[in-house]
Amino acid sequence: MSTENTAPNSSKLTPFNLIAGLIVIVGLFITVLRFTKGLGAVSNLSNHSPWGIWIGFDLLVGVALAAGGYVTSAAVYVFGMKRYHSAVRPAVLTGFLGYLFVVIALHYDVGRPWRLPYPFIVGWGTTSLLFEVGLCVALYLTVLFLEFTPAPLEWLGLTKTRNLAVKLTMVLTIFGVVLSTLHQSSLGALFLIAPSKLHPLWYSPYLPVFFFVSSIIAGLSMVIFEGSLSHKAFHHKMDATHLQESDGLVLGFGKAAALVLAGYFTIKIVGITAGNHWHLLTSPYGYWFLVELLGFVALPCLLYAMGAREKNLKLIRFTAAWTVAGIVLNRLNVSVIAFNYHLPVAERYFPHWMEIGISVFMVTLLILVYRFIVTRMPILYGHPDYQANH
Repeated sequence: MSTENTAPNSSKLTPFNLIAGLIVIVGLFITVLRFTKGLGAVSNLSNHSPWGIWIGFDLLVGVALAAGGYVTSAAVYVFGMKRYHSAVRPAVLTGFLGYLFVVIALHYDVGRPWRLPYPFIVGWGTTSLLFEVGLCVALYLTVLFLEFTPAPLEWLGLTKTRNLAVKLTMVLTIFGVVLSTLHQSSLGALFLIAPSKLHPLWYSPYLPVFFFVSSIIAGLSMVIFEGSLSHKAFHHKMDATHLQESDGLVLGFGKAAALVLAGYFTIKIVGITAGNHWHLLTSPYGYWFLVELLGFVALPCLLYAMGAREKNLKLIRFTAAWTVAGIVLNRLNVSVIAFNYHLPVAERYFPHWMEIGISVFMVTLLILVYRFIVTRMPILYGHPDYQANH
């Protein structure tokens, strides 16, 4: 496929560009306020709620939804599922940008963001879960960057450097899986220190397991979801291989997601049983917990299974979007909604509109950068000069 493929000529003043431009302008304005006036000027964070949606959404959700990179790479290079090879670069790119913008967003939440490198320079806090998460995220972001580099190197025509980067693929994949296992689970382990603050239905000694297993679900679903959106928006950039493998990818990842969701549902039930919290299911928070468990775990498990059995790709794609929403709901439940549940309503945390604005700003920037890259680099197609050794 020629790298000269371009979209049909169209005006730059599209509704998407206009809305994205407005979001960027507002986001830059809030950014200036945040770093000149402090956290209090743009957030409702307090001593009771030092972690808001910048942690709940930007970090916990962002890291979970970026799991498609390690899930897809492991499937193709570790487990030998070469039929999904065309999904690796889009998944790695999404993962790389996801982690990159998680780190960028973290600067808004930290009171003194210039001290983020301190744990790696001033003192090693090896007994701290936050240190382990920070170290693993920093290392995995580096791994994702190295996994992504063949595409820009092909675009730049740096053949020798590109070939060297490709030779590191297996090592990077294995290292990435190990790092992802560590920090995905450790994000859940962070909340083990708050048994009196997190509602018992969400608090469990199995939280690290819950977070890791659900990250696999998030990765599988996000690859399907992102691939479906890319198929519509960047169809003109895809070569025959990507177009041919698309349906098989959706079906295969849908089957895998159904199985992992079934396992996740089982261990969630084990968590309720181990804590003997069945009586809490009839409380208001219990009803909300059942919405998450039945509506966003059991239901997508069933829908994925039906879609895979009937080879209904539309149903699988819909279920992927539904499951992504469920991952967002779960992370926000743990970090915001069910956190400090015992406080009076007046003292409960609710995000300032500027906090929401920054989160929307980050997502918009990620989409814009993704679009910039896939319209210029060989992400959704194989570069013609490297077809033999792709």
